[in-house]
Amino acid sequence: ARPQPARGAAQGSDPLRGDLNLISFYYDLGVRQMLLAYNKDNQASGGCTEGHIGLTDFGKKVIQEMNRVGMVVDMSHMGYRATMEAFEVSSSPVIFSHSNPKGVRDHVRNITDEQIKACAKKGGVIAINGIGDFLGGKTSEVILQHIEYVIDLVGPEHVGIGLDYVVDKQELIDYIQGHPDVFPPERFNDYLSFVEPEQIPEITELLHKRGHSEQVISGVLGGNLLRVAKQVWK
Repeated sequence: ARPQPARGAAQGSDPLRGDLNLISFYYDLGVRQMLLAYNKDNQASGGCTEGHIGLTDFGKKVIQEMNRVGMVVDMSHMGYRATMEAFEVSSSPVIFSHSNPKGVRDHVRNITDEQIKACAKKGGVIAINGIGDFLGGKTSEVILQHIEYVIDLVGPEHVGIGLDYVVDKQELIDYIQGHPDVFPPERFNDYLSFVEPEQIPEITELLHKRGHSEQVISGVLGGNLLRVAKQVWK
């Protein structure tokens, strides 16, 4: 039997270089999820730190081709207008793989209640980011506030965890400081504060203490994202 490729994600559609045929190429290499923009506006979509444009004609075709081949459309890092237009274009569930509600903390990387509701209506998942600057802290109690907020807003079947954790902190420092156009210093401050993967058991226990069922907790810890993958991947 032919070995299956490792499954990965692409942070932005720039690697397509304007060629829709590369979507199926990357899919064959194992890419099963792709963002359209990474903070900045690009050929396909507006980004969250700029957002001067919405979803371009090319971006619409990108989503349609992703739907066709079975690649999950990921809206983290995209601009508000682009995401709202993308919900209308996609025929498959979409996700925010690492985004937090503005209703808990107002940050340029976080998303509005309207975006959260539209994602859930599409059958998607909002996975909560673990970066302290986006959360307003890095304790398990703080990330739980974001999880609970989205649960209360759209239901537990649309919530996940996407910590965005980085092992090599120096590599992250070098990248962010070397790309001030992508990470404007006035908008990205404490980017080295993370919820650690080792906190997952504590987060799980807090969910138990809040009275959530095993089914709900299992969904938040990965089951909901797995459901979307099963629906979309081919």
